[in-house]
Amino acid sequence: MAYPNQNYPDQAVVNRAATITFQRKKQTNVIGIALLVVGGLVALLLGLLTLLVIGIDTGPVGFMIGMVAATIPVPLYVILVIWIDRYESEPFWMLATAFLWGALVAPFFAFLLNTIGQLAVAEIAGDKQAGEMYALVVSAPIVEESGKAAILLIFFLFKKDEFDGVIDGIVYASLAALGFAMTENIHYYGTAALHGGGQLTLVFFIRGAMAPFSHPLFTCMTGIGLGLARQTNKLAVKLVTPLVGFMMAMCMHSIWNGSGALFGGAGFLLTYILIMVPAFLILLVVIAVSLRREGQVVREYLRCDLQNGMLTQREYEQLCSIFGRMGSSFDALTRTGVRGWRTRMQFNQMASELAFHRCRVARGLNSTSVDVREVEEAYVHILNQLLHNVRIR
Repeated sequence: MAYPNQNYPDQAVVNRAATITFQRKKQTNVIGIALLVVGGLVALLLGLLTLLVIGIDTGPVGFMIGMVAATIPVPLYVILVIWIDRYESEPFWMLATAFLWGALVAPFFAFLLNTIGQLAVAEIAGDKQAGEMYALVVSAPIVEESGKAAILLIFFLFKKDEFDGVIDGIVYASLAALGFAMTENIHYYGTAALHGGGQLTLVFFIRGAMAPFSHPLFTCMTGIGLGLARQTNKLAVKLVTPLVGFMMAMCMHSIWNGSGALFGGAGFLLTYILIMVPAFLILLVVIAVSLRREGQVVREYLRCDLQNGMLTQREYEQLCSIFGRMGSSFDALTRTGVRGWRTRMQFNQMASELAFHRCRVARGLNSTSVDVREVEEAYVHILNQLLHNVRIR
């Protein structure tokens, strides 16, 4: 759909399920695609190098066992994370980029820097165990959380319209952390497999069943900090919350790693019960509160569409609650099949996009590179088209 304003001949609104994007000049697109391809190849190379090192350390049999054990539960965890984003789903390419960054890029630099730090401390202290303890308690939290946070910061700085709240920060952080944990677990499971099935079962229980949320929990602190910064115009908050979140991520990671290494099984169990579980429950509360806020944003900024007659009262109420959206989507699936369900999902998504766009404009948080009025018209036009399709089914 072309913009009605002829002063913008090189821009067009593209309708896709996740969001509206703006097409730039062909030259810019070519450069962007080239950079994307190069970045993807570099990430793949770094990931292959990391897997090669793991394979050398564990051997081919241990590597294959670790690979299978580490990847089997990942799809379930990814689905659960994506499900959290009930109001404004993020673009697939950004979700995939966060996960692949965590799986391919961050582990490479973590392994490299942790190894260098461990060897340096062991050499200086003349004690191999001191080097291992440094890598586990000091280096790993700093390096690994920095590596995972890097993709969040990139999204925060350059994709403002797609990273606009706490839920977005939690989703991107969780996916990056899940990717990192998957690659890391290949090494842990592969090494454990070399010591027999009992050791593998124990490690899998601890890392895969007892605490699969550890890495996501740590990195979510950074994601929440960035999400809070995005929701405010106050400079102090913008600067402080990301820093506090990042510090919390490193501290929790250090405590988690050090609990077992310094105090044995009892210390690990106490840390799990007294710190990790309560922190995870608090995270769930933060998610619930953030989802409630997003529902309020949708309710407030779609009220004008109810008042001008574009939306009926029933459609408005369905859009303003998670259960209303789920119910309307299920109803569309049972009445009109997959095609009707997809149309309804696109309608829900576009309504959220419109509401969040209006919210950003009202709070002065919108990007200054686009005409907000033209974006508003584009959203309304596409929403009307989807609304027509929803009603005739």
